[in-house]
Amino acid sequence: MKLLYSPTSPFARKVRIVAAEKKLELEVETVDPWNPNPELTRLNPLSQVPTLIVDDNSSVFDSRVIVEYLDGLSPVHKLIPETSRDRIAVKRWEAIADGLCDAALTARLEGNRPDKNESSEKQITRQLGKVNACLIEMSRELGDREYCVGNALTLADIAAGCAMSYLKFRFADIGWEATYPNLARAYKRLAARPSFKSTDPAAA
Repeated sequence: MKLLYSPTSPFARKVRIVAAEKKLELEVETVDPWNPNPELTRLNPLSQVPTLIVDDNSSVFDSRVIVEYLDGLSPVHKLIPETSRDRIAVKRWEAIADGLCDAALTARLEGNRPDKNESSEKQITRQLGKVNACLIEMSRELGDREYCVGNALTLADIAAGCAMSYLKFRFADIGWEATYPNLARAYKRLAARPSFKSTDPAAA
């Protein structure tokens, strides 16, 4: 399998961490999704990364679909529970974490516009408001537990860890660790895992 990815994408990082935790072989190829790429468009009509090319040369795309595909390839360390209640809890965490990343990415793109106009400032404020709301909910949901769902690492922890790491990487001034110490503790444990260390965007 080959993953088309960007080293700084939190969504691609989530996929790479899942593959590492599942001990799956994954070839990676860096792709710039912001430049026209006919091959990427052929594989993924949205021209987005991550995009996974599987062994029959077909493609799987959207990080949520890819991680579910990878988790189903091996019974080793199931990251998405099979029971309905826990499965929904894990996928809800993933939705919040991915939503945080979407909002943060949009805010960053707006901030990088060459024309700083009123509408882009309003958009940045709106998106950073979503980021803060996601952090509040993540902190509330985690409480004093070690793991987001259950008593072992799941996709919920991986998605949350990627979201928190993206904030540290792109929005260090937000200072969420002081405001949400329970998230900071969880992130510190996750960041020490080999799968997180090997995919750290700051080291890319």
